Amino acid sequence: MSYITKKDLENWFTYHLPKPGQQEKYVAIRDKAKEFAELIVLLAPDCIDTTVAIRHLRETVMIVNQAIACYS
Repeated sequence: MSYITKKDLENWFTYHLPKPGQQEKYVAIRDKAKEFAELIVLLAPDCIDTTVAIRHLRETVMIVNQAIACYS
């Protein structure tokens, strides 16, 4: 039994034109994530784990943006 509904799929795979106020949220999240990424690059050694951490941070930004787009 799947908990993912057709409504979920429609929501997740449809473009959501930004509503008023959402664009500012996207920018704020990206700005803070970039600030954190810069700190990671500054303090962590240049290795695969640092690369993975940055990749996860990028994924986090995308997932938060999706939450804003799909559920706000």
